[in-house]
Amino acid sequence: MLGVSDGLVTNVSLILGVAGANAARGAVRLTGVAGILAGAFSMAAGEYVSMRAQRELLERELEMEAVELRRSPASERAELTQLYEARGVDPGIAGEMAGEMMRTPELALQTHAREELGVNPEQLGSPYQAAVSSAASFAIGAVVPLVPWFITRGAVAVMASLVLALIASVVIGTGLARLTGRSAVRSSIRQLFVTVAAAGVTFGAGKLLGAQVT
Repeated sequence: MLGVSDGLVTNVSLILGVAGANAARGAVRLTGVAGILAGAFSMAAGEYVSMRAQRELLERELEMEAVELRRSPASERAELTQLYEARGVDPGIAGEMAGEMMRTPELALQTHAREELGVNPEQLGSPYQAAVSSAASFAIGAVVPLVPWFITRGAVAVMASLVLALIASVVIGTGLARLTGRSAVRSSIRQLFVTVAAAGVTFGAGKLLGAQVT
């Protein structure tokens, strides 16, 4: 939803900004397509690099934890016991739980990763999946305000882009409200405000700069 919102707000702003300067329909279309491609690739690259760095950092921490488990098993068992005790487990039972977890190296590493590092070694995330998901969600939102420019032109296309963007904003706001458990009306109004503000500013800038150029 957030990626779709980014794509929608970014591209409706680009499209209306260029349209505000009285650019030809072909120029507006080119701007919209360029906005989709540039934004999607940018989102994908950013998400890939971020997820890759995060995964490599977690892998390094897991490697260090595995080394500590081999070098100082008694110390790691005591550390795990303290973690259980801090959560309210009886000291005796905490010691038994820690001892049971330490019997198998793989189980010991998984347990320490979850309890100490707060991560699941089997679910570190895929950089490629994150990149594709980000690019696709951005593109979905970005294509919405561009559709009218393949059908019509001028003021009609501008109004159609804005109307589609507003409808999409309500859909996004409602979707976010369902995910967060918040008010759908509030979430939709917030999304509408962001979309209209961004589109209005760029359209006004386009009008101003277009007038100066001509």
